[in-house]
Amino acid sequence: MSIKPPFTDLEIKKQEAGFYKDNSLPIALISKLLMIALVLWALVWPANANATLGNWNWSLLEKFNGFYIVITGFFAFFLLVIALLPRTGKRIMGTAGETPEFSNFSWFSMMFGAGLGVGLMVFATAEPIGLWGSNPVILSGAVEASSVEAIQSGYRYTFLHYGFHAWSIYVVTGLSLAYYAYTRDMPLTIRSALTPLFGARINSSFGHIVDVLGVVATVLGVSVTIGFGVSQFIDGMYAITGMSWMMDMTGEVPAPNKVGLIAGLVMIMGLSILSAVSGVGRGVKYLSNLNLVLSIILLLVFVIFGSFMFALSTFGSAFVDYILHFAQLSFGAYGPQSAADFAAALPEAAKPLAADLSAAQGAWGSFEGFVAGLTGATAELDEDTLKAVYAAGEGGRQFGWQAGWTTFYWAWWIAFSPFVGLFLARISKGRSVREFIVGCVLAPSLVCFAWMTILGGTAIDLELTGGADGAIIGASNTAKLFVTLGQMLDGGLLTAVSIMCVVLIMTFLVTSADSGILVMNTIMSGGEQETGVKHRIVWGLILTAVIGTLLAAAGENNPMDALRNAMIIGALPFTVVMGLMCVALAKALYRDGLREKAAKQPAE
Repeated sequence: MSIKPPFTDLEIKKQEAGFYKDNSLPIALISKLLMIALVLWALVWPANANATLGNWNWSLLEKFNGFYIVITGFFAFFLLVIALLPRTGKRIMGTAGETPEFSNFSWFSMMFGAGLGVGLMVFATAEPIGLWGSNPVILSGAVEASSVEAIQSGYRYTFLHYGFHAWSIYVVTGLSLAYYAYTRDMPLTIRSALTPLFGARINSSFGHIVDVLGVVATVLGVSVTIGFGVSQFIDGMYAITGMSWMMDMTGEVPAPNKVGLIAGLVMIMGLSILSAVSGVGRGVKYLSNLNLVLSIILLLVFVIFGSFMFALSTFGSAFVDYILHFAQLSFGAYGPQSAADFAAALPEAAKPLAADLSAAQGAWGSFEGFVAGLTGATAELDEDTLKAVYAAGEGGRQFGWQAGWTTFYWAWWIAFSPFVGLFLARISKGRSVREFIVGCVLAPSLVCFAWMTILGGTAIDLELTGGADGAIIGASNTAKLFVTLGQMLDGGLLTAVSIMCVVLIMTFLVTSADSGILVMNTIMSGGEQETGVKHRIVWGLILTAVIGTLLAAAGENNPMDALRNAMIIGALPFTVVMGLMCVALAKALYRDGLREKAAKQPAE
């Protein structure tokens, strides 16, 4: 039986001359107009933009939090099945007999540079110590926050956010792009991944929309990454120089102010654009090697001067705990708890005071904190009643925590997936499907786990033993790394390591921004890997404007809020595209298997 050949006649009309030569005009203009509109909105009406994005984000989370959680779990199990099935797992992404383009060492090195970097620098200490103080197990009342018993559950969710689920998101996009590019000779662009489902219809305006969603997601995902990285860069500069003009000194702890953030952003993006103009972008490979060397040195500093044995014992127990809870972590979604449902669950003595007891639904509140904040009649309720009130609000706490933490990460990784996925696809020609999935999910996840336990474990141990005395917990997320170093080291060594960290952050940021700009241009040009310098400059300026205006529009105390909200909103449509990618890839693998089987059968 003959099987109809796959659709590969992808047509992306490009301009033959002018500024947009070799680019798709609809994709370029729509993408830029959307971003320029966002910039103007945040620039002209900053308060309105910040408030509206916040309202939209919360409304979206109330309706789609479960969707984000469940589809991310589906991505992980989908890839597991694809890898385990003999027929699909052994399929080579390339022509028959083709071998990998890069050695395993080079492949792994480039992979780490693409998906790691800024996120690990910011959250290697902030994530474990933050989750040690607040996670769903703590919110249920099962263990006390920031206790020895809370370490296991803290690392359970740390590994969730930076482990197999996170890398599965990247690999779904990367595998889809690589499979069609190397087995069907199709361009490395988002719409290629949907051709098994939509065929020639993908050549219409629908295909343009799919590619535009990829560009928008990339812009917002890269923006959040650079936003966090610039904040940590400013924290590092303050730790080294003590220059207070960059910092807001009015809060409990110093934090980068908007002037400092904008100044850091202009510097970083200026270097990125300079890299594009001067051709230094060809040296990204050397910067990546420098990043790897400095990262290893930083890790060794924590191994030698930190709490390595504590981290080693934590790693093993945390990994086993993570695997045992893997299915529940994948699909355990929470919905919002209404005021009526909360009131109905209260004990009779507390029902008349329901409105004044809503703090029990607060996502970050412990029982002790809830009780300490009560006044008037609510403070006169007996302890058993208050415990029942706190238990009644657990649904609200769990939803608020998941929406504000796990769903934020899933949206961030999804928005970042066109960037990382495209890069993974580029470096994986000649690999088998199974090799790609195992190599790009398992290996980087284990590196993340080691990084988080060595750096984050040291921070936790310093707090547990009393040496830090709350200094690390109280620091801002982007300052926790430098505060931890300050507790470990002193004198010239502390200065040297802090300077090294600032250099590492800066090079990670420059390479991330430059690579992100390249991905946007690749999509705009219909999959071309070499794009014009002038378009890199334009997208560099647009990216700078998006980050700068959203940082300026946000509230003084939470400058990342507008960026986070915009990213979660922008990631939702691309999440749907990724779900369709999985369906399309399953169909392509199945149909290609049938074609191979039919080709091997002797003619009658």
